[in-house]
Amino acid sequence: MKIKTLLLGAIASTAMAPMAMAERGSDGNVSIIYWQAPSILNPFLSGGTKDVEAASLVIEPLARYDQDGNMVPYLAAEIPTVENGGVSEDLTSITWKIAPGITWSDGTPFTSADVKFTADYCMDPEGGCAQVTKFEGVTSVEAVDDLTVKVTFDKPTPFPYGPFVGGESPIIQAAQFADCMGAKAPECTEQNFNPIGTGPFVVTEFKPNDVITFKANDNYRDPAKPAFATVTFKGGGDATAAGRAVMETGEFDYAWNLQLAPEVIAQMQEGGKGTPVAGFGPLVERIMLNQTNPSPELPEGERSTAKHPHPFLQDPAVYKAMSMAIDRPLLVEIGYGQAGKVTCNWVPAPAAFNSTSMTCDTQDIEGAKKLLDDAGIVDTDGDGVREKDGVPLKIVYQTSTNAVRQDFQALIKEWWSQIGIETELRNINASVFFGGDPGSPDTFQKFYADVEMYANTFNGTDPQSYLGNGLCDKAPRPETQWQGENISRFCNEEFDKLHAQLAQTAGLEQRAEIAKQLNDIMVQNGGMIPLVHRGRLSAHANTLGGVVLNVWDSELWNIADWYRKTGS
Repeated sequence: MKIKTLLLGAIASTAMAPMAMAERGSDGNVSIIYWQAPSILNPFLSGGTKDVEAASLVIEPLARYDQDGNMVPYLAAEIPTVENGGVSEDLTSITWKIAPGITWSDGTPFTSADVKFTADYCMDPEGGCAQVTKFEGVTSVEAVDDLTVKVTFDKPTPFPYGPFVGGESPIIQAAQFADCMGAKAPECTEQNFNPIGTGPFVVTEFKPNDVITFKANDNYRDPAKPAFATVTFKGGGDATAAGRAVMETGEFDYAWNLQLAPEVIAQMQEGGKGTPVAGFGPLVERIMLNQTNPSPELPEGERSTAKHPHPFLQDPAVYKAMSMAIDRPLLVEIGYGQAGKVTCNWVPAPAAFNSTSMTCDTQDIEGAKKLLDDAGIVDTDGDGVREKDGVPLKIVYQTSTNAVRQDFQALIKEWWSQIGIETELRNINASVFFGGDPGSPDTFQKFYADVEMYANTFNGTDPQSYLGNGLCDKAPRPETQWQGENISRFCNEEFDKLHAQLAQTAGLEQRAEIAKQLNDIMVQNGGMIPLVHRGRLSAHANTLGGVVLNVWDSELWNIADWYRKTGS
């Protein structure tokens, strides 16, 4: 089967399988494999998708997004709107009503105090919250009564659904995390590895970067769910082994993010044990350009911070030439086939937010050389490497360990060498690279390299919070425990002002136009080099029912509805 066929039909053919009525825990164990192993179960301390999604089995938001991108209530009774009185007429506040009767897995009541605590935890100025952009503009979170919480913003906010919506912004228990505020947050190992939640499962054992075991939550709000009594969540290895474990050997039931060449997927499916599922959301493989100097010669604590600008990557001639030298159609062909598209954009989806102001589908080596020549960035000593102000264009290019990414690195290194840029390649175990350990030199947040490549996406269909990742004050730094979503340390006054305008703008068309401008400022000013708009591609066992791929939220968003098919 071709990947194109999967993209068109896989969701429709698998999503609507009827749910077999069963009692909680009647279907035994379900086995999940993420080749990027979770390193923590607190998504506020890690921006890594693997950590956010593993945690989503346990901790939940007030609302999340379904497979069509619609916002649906989870812990809330309904979605607040102006029409139902949940959003104030002046758009400066949103009031959530919590569904009655929800308890934590330890049997204690879930209340508005937990919601307020979660906001205080993430917004603590001495902490380092990976999801702090969700709380942009929030001035207060008030527990009005046990089942009512009011969020107030500093200005009219037409899209007030950043806090507590989607898998990246869940609620943590106030009682459990009370002693973990601010700088103490990363030190709370027990809490970060074994969070108490409201979700369908409870952690029984967490081995970082290895395996997590879960059991059904006895206090889950639906007495018939989850169908599975236990979950084995294996991390590590590589995408190839993960795909084979589901589609060829049947050892696992679900494999996430099969970042593999199309022909490899097709061969695996012939094994007859599993089925790929795919769909396009806003996921983009990109190269982030460090706006700061990562040199190890700088004092620790100052590397990759705003104290030291990068010696050449802020030069438009350099980053534009680097982009021009890349053959994106070839990258799509060898890496993703029909599960990839060329993109110049940070935000390629939903379609309304996809900018059309740039083209990048044709490689131009000669044009890149001329751009550098005209800027006076030339090879003065004949070693094949250009210099800017006496500094050689030598870069460290890092990414996670993955066959497709290493292929991309090799090609891009060659193309950059053709325009006079020397590249040293590094690949880092994904569990470490996407981990949140503030002491590790190898995380993508710490960014101890000149450029790094990975993919990122956002929950929901409105990119306001995601675009907030380009704000000056969201850069990771020692004071934030190296957390923060502005990985490039990009800082542009026009961008910050425009994002503030987006936060106050109503109407899809107007919001889309501002979002496109923000996208263009980031890309055209060297914050990143977008490469491929990627389809999400995972696989599930043919015996696993209830799977609905969701490109707008956690892929495990509806694991409470999964079940074992009978007669398979």
